[in-house]
Parts: sequence; structure tokens; C-alpha cells
Amino acid sequence: MPVSPVEPVDLLDLKLLPAWVKEPTEEGKYDYVEGEVARGRDRRHPSAKRPPVEAAKRDLLREGKARRDRRARRIHGRHEQDRDGGPRPVSRARDQHKSSVVPPEITVRFLPHSPAFESVVAQIKSTSVAYSLFALARLFLEKPERYDVRLTAKAERPVYQLGENGAMSLDRDFLERNAFRFAREDFYKIDITQSDPIKGNFSNVARCKLTGTLLGPTNHHNYQPQLRSLYEQRFSRRMSFAEYQRQIEIVNEPALIERWKEEARTVTTYTTLLDGTPSTFASAAEAERHFRSNYLPDLVRSVEEVTIGGVLSRRLPDRTLNRAIEEAWTCETRSPSNTMQELAARFREAGLNVFRQRRGMLFVSTIRTRPFVHDQGGVSPSVNAVLEALAAKSGINRKELAEKLVADVAGEGVEHRKLALASDLRWLINEGYVIEFNDGSLDLPRAKPKPKETAEPIISPENSTKEVVAAASAAEVGPTEPGPSEEKPKSSGAEEEALAT
Repeated sequence: MPVSPVEPVDLLDLKLLPAWVKEPTEEGKYDYVEGEVARGRDRRHPSAKRPPVEAAKRDLLREGKARRDRRARRIHGRHEQDRDGGPRPVSRARDQHKSSVVPPEITVRFLPHSPAFESVVAQIKSTSVAYSLFALARLFLEKPERYDVRLTAKAERPVYQLGENGAMSLDRDFLERNAFRFAREDFYKIDITQSDPIKGNFSNVARCKLTGTLLGPTNHHNYQPQLRSLYEQRFSRRMSFAEYQRQIEIVNEPALIERWKEEARTVTTYTTLLDGTPSTFASAAEAERHFRSNYLPDLVRSVEEVTIGGVLSRRLPDRTLNRAIEEAWTCETRSPSNTMQELAARFREAGLNVFRQRRGMLFVSTIRTRPFVHDQGGVSPSVNAVLEALAAKSGINRKELAEKLVADVAGEGVEHRKLALASDLRWLINEGYVIEFNDGSLDLPRAKPKPKETAEPIISPENSTKEVVAAASAAEVGPTEPGPSEEKPKSSGAEEEALAT
């Protein structure tokens, strides 16, 4: 299959990175809704554009009629249940809604996008400051252009995908049913042209109440294909075809009839791209029949692990899979532990140092930190002054440190003292004895805890005296001989000879 177009990369600029204690904003997290849901949400939103009064009245009347029809169908269903004595059938749409909210058995992990990660590594290596791993993980998760999504499914319930880079779903039937719509641009060249104006007098047109799509007059030759195509693309998983037909209304407004005539002039042709001899089809139905007989049997594959881009992960056609990724993204943004582990491993592979500081938080820097263990008498007094100042108060910046150490210097020696302080501080930072964070604060590396000493038994003066007396008496008496009741071990002749000699 042709390679999908390259998505734009949002490279992080660490110069704009906030302080490690600050958290990036969470604007625009999964604020996308498609189709009729978006339109309904826009109508309810206070900032949405209000329709005219006439259109609002028609919408109210239409919604009231739809409510009355639904109530009548429910009552009719109860009456049928009472007559038959059997359980009332549950609608297909309700069954599918319940199945769609069940979380799938799938693991979702978020990985840093390679170009964005390489940009961050280059920026960290160009400076000597330390960056919070928590803040970096949140920044990678902030925009979908900065991360990839790895999906891992179980063998008994894999993920189905169209080719190597096509659409994916947990439902194979759904993917096969909509495969032409998802992959037609990879197999066909689509040309859109304008035909001659439609002739004839039409008094009404059919319109879908859920989407507002004009399907044309019911006696037009293209009405049934348009109706079936719209149902398969948008509502086949929510309701039956008979239920969807009840959502079709007949309108007789001249403006809508003229608009349908203009839309019907559009002619779409499909030309094959992969065949040696290209074939052209005049309608989507003909192209779809060709697609199902020639391409679809070998196109659907099952995978247990797949990695997709962050932008694509927000546009998956499978709602169940989309919801699982959204929930995982929400949890990971709140506590990005998995992303931090992935970043820490990749930073170490890139030659950077990951260390703990400030209540055990993880930081990354190009410098390996280490406590200052040299003899203070072997370094200059200015270096000792810097270390003592940071030990007394951690988290101060360069300006506060200069004000504290240069306050007692007056006259022409101020500038010389500031230059010496900057030189000493730069040496301490490059050697890893002082940590400079991206927010400008300074701190000493965290010292390793000393090993616990083994506790010696406490000996009282009385017990120690007794032990000394016992040892002295044992030395004077020497080894004791066996008593009368004890038998001496019998020795062999060789042993007696050795003793005699």
C-alpha cells in the first residue's frame, strides 16, 4: 500500500519550557466530536450560532414529532409483549451502545515521537542545566504530534488492520464493511466533475433528519443507492435499516430542491491505481464491488501489537478503540509514570544522565552529578563560600547567590568578585558539584546515605571485670586433665612412638 502522508512534527523548544514546578496546560485534550453529535453539541453550546426563528420553530416541531413517534413505538412494543407473553426485544442500537462502552482488553502505551525526542536531546546536550522528567513527559503528551501510541492486544482478541498503515478496529466485520470507505484513496484515483443540469420538475426531496443530507426525490433513480450508502457509512452499527428509514422526511421547499439539483450534478469517477490496465467506474457502488472482489480478501490482517502516530490515534473509526486510547491518555497525563520510564531509558541510551533530586524527583542533564567530598582546605575560599551558601539555603538563583556573597565587598572589587564568582560557579556546575535547573535555581547534589554501622554489644564494668579474671585464671591453670569418670582415648602404636620421640 502507498505510504501515508508524513504528519507534521511539533518540535519542543526547551527555551520556552516552564519551571519544573509548573505544569503545562491541558487545552484541547480530545476536544473533537464528529457528525451529528458535534452538531447537537454546538446547538446546546451557549456560544454557538443561533438559528433563525423560523428554523428554530421547525426544529422544535420536528423533535416533538420524533418524541411522539418513539413513545408510540415503545407503547406498541409493550402491547406486543403482553400479547405474546415473551420478553421484549432490545433494539440493535442499544446493544451496540452497551458493547461499545465495555473497555477492551488492550494495553495502551505512549512513546515519544522520534523527531521530537531527538530535538529535545540536542537541546539538553547544548546546555548544562537539568530538566524535570515529569515536566518533559507532560510536554510530550500535551500535543499528539509529539508522541506515538503503541497498542498491545491479546492473542484471542487481536486488532484488525487494513494493510500496513490502514484503518484498524477491534471488530473485523465493521472493518470489512467499511473497508472501501477507509482505503479507497489508496487503490483508486477519484475524479470529481460537473455534469449537465438535471432536467425535470420535482415537487419534493427526501432528507435525512439526523444529518440533514438531501437524498433526492424518492422516484429518482439515484435515491435508493444514496440512501443505502449513507446508512452503511453512518448508522449501520446503531440501528437497523428499517429504523433508519423512519428518520427520512419528505420536504417540498423550492430552495432545498434547487440545492439538491446542484449537488446531484457532481459526478465522481473511480480509476484503479494498481492494475496494469486502469479501469474506470462511474459510481461508488461499482468501484466498491470491484474493491471487494479484488483487494479486500488479502487486505485485512490481525496484529497483536501495532504503533500508530498520535494524530492518527485521535481519528480512529472504531469508537471502542478510540475511547480506550482517550481514557489511557487522560490517566497518563495525570500521572505520566510510564512515559517517564520510557523517556529515562531513551535518555540513558542517548548518553544523558538521569538522577534523583528534590524529594526523589527525576531529572535529566548532560552532566553527571556528584557530591563535593574534597578537603575544603584544598580549594579556594570563594568555592567554599559558594558551597556553604547553597548548603545553608538551596533553591536560590545566581542573582541571590551574588547578592549574598558580594554584599561585603565595596568599591572596585565588586566587579572582580562577581567575575570570580561566575567562574567558580561555572566550574562547580560543569564538574557536577552544583546543579543548575532550567528555572535558574541552584542546588547541591543529594548525598548518598551512609551505611548503618553494626551495633557492638554493650559491656558493663562488672561483666568486663569478670571476663578478665576468668581469662587470667584459665591461663594460670592450663588445660585440665580428664576426671576419674572420663576415659582416655586409646592411641595406636604409631602415635605412642611419635609421642616418645
